[in-house]
Amino acid sequence: MTIAQSLAGRTVVVTRAVTQANDLVEALERYGATVISCPLIEIREPHDYARLDEAIEHLYGYDWVIFTSTNAVEFFLKRLSFKGVSYTELDEIRVAAIGESTAEKLRDSYVHVDLVPSISKSEGVLAALVDFVGGESYLQGLNFLMPRAAAGRDYLPRALEAANARIDVVTAYQNVIPTDLDRGRLSAMLTGGADCIAFTSSSTVKNLALLFDTNDLSEKLKGLTIACLGDITTATAKRFGLDPSIQPSHSTMTEFAAAIARHFAGS
Repeated sequence: MTIAQSLAGRTVVVTRAVTQANDLVEALERYGATVISCPLIEIREPHDYARLDEAIEHLYGYDWVIFTSTNAVEFFLKRLSFKGVSYTELDEIRVAAIGESTAEKLRDSYVHVDLVPSISKSEGVLAALVDFVGGESYLQGLNFLMPRAAAGRDYLPRALEAANARIDVVTAYQNVIPTDLDRGRLSAMLTGGADCIAFTSSSTVKNLALLFDTNDLSEKLKGLTIACLGDITTATAKRFGLDPSIQPSHSTMTEFAAAIARHFAGS
């Protein structure tokens, strides 16, 4: 079977936030899928802007700003505007984006991007930074700003600190479980004939486990094909008892949908 309509007759559950799911939903539908939107994450403003505002007031003190998601870009630039700070203030600072989607979000707002790693995760950002500056020793004394979610991986901040760089990790937004998510309806949805569930981040996996108050999701998702965006999400899924069989080579929604389509074309 070719992948053109390989998802015809298949139902895919998409866990991405409502405000960000359109690209994936549309891509899946082009392959013929019936898509059920089941957002397991909601993106909200932080409880407190104090640290972000302080960082914005002292932008001149940073050598680099690192963006590890499109959400970080959106909320950081939104706060810049709110504070009356022009995006041109970033012109004198190096800017790193974790992947092409994040980079495009910055370029759409006419913010330059100096660095996009070939591997879209924290380890890739570190390797690219080391290469960019000419060696790990040249990270020493540099000042980094990382606006991100209230909770996130600590690999990159710790690695930069270990290289004697200084990094401020500030909350620009938070990932929370949607308040209107009904556990009974969700359970029925997952056992009601769906073929695949697509996890777009570690938070979507963790939030599903929290909703069902379990550390093992294998029984709840029994019979479903597990698709994960990126190896960090895949690792999280495995930690919660799942066995992901789909992971795209590139972390874009287009490639994610294509990977799901290719999987079912061969089944």
